[in-house]
Amino acid sequence: MTEVYPRRALTPTEEVSMIIVAGSLNVAPEHRSAYLDHCREVISSARSTPGCLDFHLSADPLEAGRINVYERWRGRTELDTFRGSGTDDEQNAQILGADVREYICDREIRL
Repeated sequence: MTEVYPRRALTPTEEVSMIIVAGSLNVAPEHRSAYLDHCREVISSARSTPGCLDFHLSADPLEAGRINVYERWRGRTELDTFRGSGTDDEQNAQILGADVREYICDREIRL
């Protein structure tokens, strides 16, 4: 089997402290598009927040009601400052389930 990405040695590029938030939300399939449209302002705001390295919410291509979550933050202070009180009541009411977790990284490896 041919590898799509050839393997090479991985080397740490720098010591970092970073938080990755990743997982998924589940909403009713018929509400997913509206939910994501409602999140546009939040995504834009997050990306312009100091300490935000990446922030993305996207429709899953295989599961009609699933929204994939990916965030990368420089540290706890920046994440907590942005997060504040979290999602509003309207958004909370639409979430049928969630599996979102935080991962604390102490180094970065460029591939």
